[in-house]
Amino acid sequence: MECKEIVFSNHAVQRMFERGIRPLDVRTVITSGEVIAEYQDDRPYPSYVILSFIKDRPIHVVVAVEPDTRECYVVTVYPPDPELWNSDFRTRRT
Repeated sequence: MECKEIVFSNHAVQRMFERGIRPLDVRTVITSGEVIAEYQDDRPYPSYVILSFIKDRPIHVVVAVEPDTRECYVVTVYPPDPELWNSDFRTRRT
């Protein structure tokens, strides 16, 4: 995903600290990860769930993107729970 600037929410920073995920890891997920879900109707901006693997660890980053400026706001960051996600970490279990 292309972002002019990446802004971390307080919530995201707190979750990153709790989960041992570095800001560099989040930037890597955003710039080289795969968008696995899009929520175009989210407000105030459309949001996306992005997946990437950092040292074989799956990471999901939820980003809201301001369409005009391409500023990306990191909403939250988490390692997907294998109980909730299929083994590819791209689709939720049903």
